[in-house]
Amino acid sequence: MKKTDFLVIGSGLAGLSFALKVADYGKVCIVTKTNLEETNTSYAQGGIAAVTYEKDSYEKHIKDTLIAGDGICDEEVVKMVVSEAPEQIKELLKWGAKFDKKSDGAFDLAKEGGHSEHRILHHKDNTGFEIQRALNEKVKYHKNIEILENHFAIDLITQHHLGSKIKRNNKNIECYGSYILNISNNKIKTVLAKTTLIATGGIGNIYATTTNPIISTGDGIAMVYRAKGLIENMEFVQFHPTSLYNSNERPSFLITEAMRGSGAILKTKKGNVFMKKYDKRGSLAPRDIVARAIDNEMKKLGDSFVYLDARHIDLKELKSHFPNIYKKCMEIGIDIKKEMIPVIPAAHYLCGGIKVDKSAKTSIKYLYAAGETAHTGLHGANRLASNSLIEAIVYADKAVKSALKDFMENDFNTKIPKWNDKSTSNNEEMILITQNFKELQQIMSNYVGIVRSDLRLKRALVRLEIIYKETENLFKKSKIHKRICQLRNAINVSYLIIKMAGMRKESIGLHYTINHKKK
Repeated sequence: MKKTDFLVIGSGLAGLSFALKVADYGKVCIVTKTNLEETNTSYAQGGIAAVTYEKDSYEKHIKDTLIAGDGICDEEVVKMVVSEAPEQIKELLKWGAKFDKKSDGAFDLAKEGGHSEHRILHHKDNTGFEIQRALNEKVKYHKNIEILENHFAIDLITQHHLGSKIKRNNKNIECYGSYILNISNNKIKTVLAKTTLIATGGIGNIYATTTNPIISTGDGIAMVYRAKGLIENMEFVQFHPTSLYNSNERPSFLITEAMRGSGAILKTKKGNVFMKKYDKRGSLAPRDIVARAIDNEMKKLGDSFVYLDARHIDLKELKSHFPNIYKKCMEIGIDIKKEMIPVIPAAHYLCGGIKVDKSAKTSIKYLYAAGETAHTGLHGANRLASNSLIEAIVYADKAVKSALKDFMENDFNTKIPKWNDKSTSNNEEMILITQNFKELQQIMSNYVGIVRSDLRLKRALVRLEIIYKETENLFKKSKIHKRICQLRNAINVSYLIIKMAGMRKESIGLHYTINHKKK
């Protein structure tokens, strides 16, 4: 049995910034299921949105966010995040993150879809990787931070593990830590914590095509759901309009929206410009509009992809601002100065998740959530480009302020039993898990993707029920291992998306259904 003041599950921007801020007050344990670097943050190319120059204003950023969110953002949350963003940018700079600057020393701000001003701070086309690098260097050398790499959080520990029956609307549920699997030896340890932060990132890997790393299986959301915590707005799954079409690669390589901000234009395979038919903003319309337009053009024309044309952009700018995209395309035989880039939409970001208040508190006491795994109310029905990283660090900061109070008041519950795996055996039929995961991804992609219908959702639920029963039966009989836990989590998350999509009787933002009119 292990004890820590602050347990952090996840090692992206939200988790690490939280860890750095609380580490001066107590012991921190960070759990990450691969290595410290493999996070959704690392894969974020475009940048981080904040008001940092005089021409821009909080009012403009707030308005852009509300418009993209299609009317269901929490306006107070939007105001809070936008107004606190500049201070958190200063924190990142203090920790060593580097953003591109112009010759006069001012930030080289980019403009992306849905933004009325240039307000995206970036580091070439690998902003998330740069932020991750800076934070990794800080946490690795902090004396109060312990990092458990290649460890997997199985379940949160609550009164349920003490024999109490808990219902979802119970306001007295408490989190005491988590059961953690050491992936290298398959041993399970009980980690007790005075406070716990869930920062496990996204859910992209439940879809066949995604820009997310393969670790993105919605683990945090599934754990909180099983612990009877509240989950919201899961139907709003954002598909990034432009991932590189390369059938031999998974996850899909992201072609950042900043490239369209620099002038790249979407075209059909025949070279026809089409976005103006769907929105007056053309290729710089919000992501939900662009993704649906591409999906419609592909289905109408019977094509497997559309093109992004960057040939007219200055070569020096392409190499300077988008070096990784330029390099990646060259590696697969595409010279983007001479040829158009084949792109398709891919599952990219979840706007819903674990319900939290303005202090990042979940419905479970001593448990917090931040980053993509949390539903704050900022994004509404559709996330504005580059608002995700700033939301992550602002809400991690909110969690810090609350957790510092809670951990002083709380003490360890030492009555927690060890993980019980009696009457289980090693599973020798791994193909069952592999096949079920493939079926799950096909169900979600074909029935619960960019465009939905009542019939598709109903069919998805019927198919998912079969996989759920098979997996739960296997889980009860098998020794714990990462692959079956990830499948189990992915099924839980998929169920929540399907169920909440079926409950919303209108087309709004990222939830577009042919059976219901747009709000």
